[in-house]
Amino acid sequence: MHVFVTGATGWVGSAVVHELLAAGHRVTGQARSADKAAALRAIGAGVVHATLDDLDTLRDAAAQADAVVHTAFNHDFSRFIENCAQDQRVIEALGDALAGSARPLLVTSGLLGLRRGAYETDMPDPGSPRLSEPTARALVERGLRAETVRLPPSVHGLGEHGFVPILIELARRTGVSAYLDEGDNCWSGVHRQDAARVYRFALEHGATHPVYHAIADESVPFKRIAEVIGSRLKLPVVSRGADHFGWFARMAGANMAASSAATRTALGWEPVGPDLLGDLDQPGYYAG
Repeated sequence: MHVFVTGATGWVGSAVVHELLAAGHRVTGQARSADKAAALRAIGAGVVHATLDDLDTLRDAAAQADAVVHTAFNHDFSRFIENCAQDQRVIEALGDALAGSARPLLVTSGLLGLRRGAYETDMPDPGSPRLSEPTARALVERGLRAETVRLPPSVHGLGEHGFVPILIELARRTGVSAYLDEGDNCWSGVHRQDAARVYRFALEHGATHPVYHAIADESVPFKRIAEVIGSRLKLPVVSRGADHFGWFARMAGANMAASSAATRTALGWEPVGPDLLGDLDQPGYYAG
C-alpha cells in the first residue's frame, strides 16, 4: 500500500512512517524543509515538499496514494483558532483528492471536549474550535472513507515535546509540581509507537470504523502525574489554582480519561510500550 503521510517528521507522524515502512508499505511524507526531507529519504520514504498552506501540492500527493494519514497540525497555541481553520482546509483538500474512490483518509484529533470516560461512539463537543473530526465526518456524508484517530493528551516517549514537557518546564520555572484543585481529574496516555500501530492496523483492516482510540492508559489521575514530576525534580507537589497554569489551565484541569475497548476489539491492537507513569519516571525525560 502506498500511503501519503502529512506531518511525517513530527512526533506522531514520524512514528507512523517508521511503522508503515517496517511493515512493508511504501510511504511518501510531507516535509517543510530540506533537512526534514533528507531525514525521510534516509529511512526509505518519498518526499513531498509542502507546508500546510500548499493545498494544491497536498491534494496532488493524496491523489497519487492508496491511503492518506493526516497527522500534521500547527501547535502554536497563540494562534489556535487560525490553526484549527488551517487544519480544516487541509482535510477538505485531502478529501477532494480521494473523492469518488474507496481510498481511506485517517484524520488525527484529540479528546478535549468529550465526556470523562469517553467511548469511540461518543461525539465531540460541537462548540470545540478543533475541527478535525467534524470535517472528517462531513467528508463521510459526501461518500468518502474518512476516519478519525483520537489521541490522548499524552503521547509519550523519550524525546516528547508535548504536554508533559510543558508541565515539567512549568515545575522547574515555578519551583513546585502542581495539580489543579484536587487533582482528581484524569488524563489518558499512549506510547508513540503504540499509537503508530493503531494507524497501521486501521489501514490494514480497511479503516471501517468512524473513530479509533489510540489509548493505552485509559485513566491516570493528574495528581499522580504531578507526583512523578515532583519526585524526579525533587520539588514540592502542591495544589494550585488556574492562574498558576496560565493558558494551560484548561488542559491541566480537563477530564480526558477514555476507553479503547472497541478499538482493541476491531483491530486486534494491544499496547506493548511502557505506561505513562513508568515512562515519565525515566531520567531521560528530565535531561537538558
